[in-house]
Amino acid sequence: MTKLTLNNPTIPLDSTILVTGANGLIASWVVDRFLEAGYRVRGTVRSISRCSWMEPFFADRYGPGRFELLELSDFSAPGAWDLSVKGVAGVAGVAGQAGLDLVDVDAALDLEFPFVTGLLKAAKDEPSVKSVVFTSSAWAAWTPDPSKRVTLHEWSYNDEAVRVIRSDASKEEKGIKAYMAFKSLLEQRIWDWVRAEKPSYAFNTILPETVFGPTLNPERQGIQSTCGMVKWLRDGVNLDVIAGVRAQRFIDPQDMGLLYVAALTTPGVNGERLFAFGNKYSFFKVAQILQKLEPERKMPAVKDDGWDENEVPNQRAEKLVRALKGHGWATLEESITDCLKSIKSLEA
Repeated sequence: MTKLTLNNPTIPLDSTILVTGANGLIASWVVDRFLEAGYRVRGTVRSISRCSWMEPFFADRYGPGRFELLELSDFSAPGAWDLSVKGVAGVAGVAGQAGLDLVDVDAALDLEFPFVTGLLKAAKDEPSVKSVVFTSSAWAAWTPDPSKRVTLHEWSYNDEAVRVIRSDASKEEKGIKAYMAFKSLLEQRIWDWVRAEKPSYAFNTILPETVFGPTLNPERQGIQSTCGMVKWLRDGVNLDVIAGVRAQRFIDPQDMGLLYVAALTTPGVNGERLFAFGNKYSFFKVAQILQKLEPERKMPAVKDDGWDENEVPNQRAEKLVRALKGHGWATLEESITDCLKSIKSLEA
């Protein structure tokens, strides 16, 4: 019996949903939420042997045969996605290849754009596919800065980051803006492809902010992505990196999972950029919460760099999540509490 109930979904229950990069922090919760809702899931991973825990894990939670793994080690191989999309009704494209440390934006685009459009074309050629979601990034829309007050709209892109990486600024000055510009340019190219190719499926992008919250299986996954930064803060390591993260928004991975379900199955959701910008955070506040949760530990001092005051178009995404769980985004306290539980579970 499922706990998550959908009203009039555009994709019938028991259909198969493809989730790429299924072992990741966000993607594993996407898998879990679709299984909870009553769907079957096919998950692609680079190595089945490394992810062999996933099939028995989900079988224990939702019964055998509901989740299957498919190994896909080379995204760019001819016809790489043909088997993955065969017979699926929806595609949650979560996997990506570029890292935060990229330097050559154009080279990264030349690598990633063909594999994304390869997936989109394979889905276009598969009659069963009704809806596709591509995962972009909050940084595709903006550069967080609590000292500025800006208003983002649905089609805002990070033109500032693109301008910086196209300038004669030094490598150090460009820094993380290279990744931001990459995400912005990649998403724009993908929307151009969709508008030109006009696939029959519904298409939307999701822009996740910083992710804080529980790990689905810490013992097997570790503490991934930006949840790892909470562990850094607690352990007093990499504090220089944490000091460079400005006050902004965050999203709980459980809310992310729900948003993918909503984006793929809610009637009328098509041609939209869904801003997964939840509640506000700063690492100053995160440190305060951790100290309250573990008063016996001495948390490192973190400078208070203010609070995000920007206007962001996250109302549509929150409405979709609210329709599934009955209330809006997780609070910072809830997400950090759950993140800490995962850290302690891993330590145990």
